Amino acid sequence: MNRRHFLAALAATTSSLGPVGLSTPAFAQDFPNPAGDDLYKPMSGQSGKDVVWVPTPDEMVRRMLERAKVTKEDLVFDLGCGDGKIPIAAARLFGATAKGIEYNPEMAALARRNTERAGVTDRVEIITGDIFDPQLQARFMQATVITTYLLPDLNLKLRPTLLRMRPGTRVVTHAFHMGEWEPDETFNVEHRDGYSWIVPTNVAGRWELREEDGMDASIDLVQRYQRIGGTITLKGRTQPLLGPFVQGDAIGFTFVDAEGQVRSLRGTVKGDTLDARLRFAPAAVTTVKGRRA
Repeated sequence: MNRRHFLAALAATTSSLGPVGLSTPAFAQDFPNPAGDDLYKPMSGQSGKDVVWVPTPDEMVRRMLERAKVTKEDLVFDLGCGDGKIPIAAARLFGATAKGIEYNPEMAALARRNTERAGVTDRVEIITGDIFDPQLQARFMQATVITTYLLPDLNLKLRPTLLRMRPGTRVVTHAFHMGEWEPDETFNVEHRDGYSWIVPTNVAGRWELREEDGMDASIDLVQRYQRIGGTITLKGRTQPLLGPFVQGDAIGFTFVDAEGQVRSLRGTVKGDTLDARLRFAPAAVTTVKGRRA
């Protein structure tokens, strides 16, 4: 789709949803007015650096932050924050510390004024800059939650950086996904799609496992984003893992041991080490240590 057709599609979508803005008095505190203020009035569909600006509906903002399970313990970074709507909502509605990065200096200044009007300058910072600037990327790599409303090619360009973030970081996007990195969850608000992911840790390779009661085994894992598969070798017998998964730094799978008992492993990966618990009966749990070979 070329730029002209994309702008037309966005305009049609926005008009079909009706006016976006202050639906109740409470929204005046939780979300800025998309019409701007006396100093700057952005227009939906206006051009920016590699993007066009279209405000995210209030309810989509709320749902994105809910799906990311934002709390007061989180550091939320909104990449391409526009008028500051998402950082302000993260602070006001969920108590989080939030930062927004916006390339357009006039839009960033508006976002700062909106932050002041919302009374959240102690928890929200608006940064003027390019989200692909290495110095700014080093800053948002510290986030626990990332939110975006970017075009698909920018999401794909950003994807390698997101995958290097700490395992367990939550990523939520409005309207566009991450290509081959399938979302963990898809949701819909007012005919608009949202997507969420949990950044997975790297578990690919061979792991040597040792149970506290003496069991030795090795597992060989292959990984594509958050999808994993593999085999376990135990007493010379190799078999596929059943139901393997990785979510953040958590890993789990089920297998049949040498005595024919079904056993389940649940653990945490930190770099090249694995700490896990192995269960084969409701009350029978042992500790397993693992190391990547």
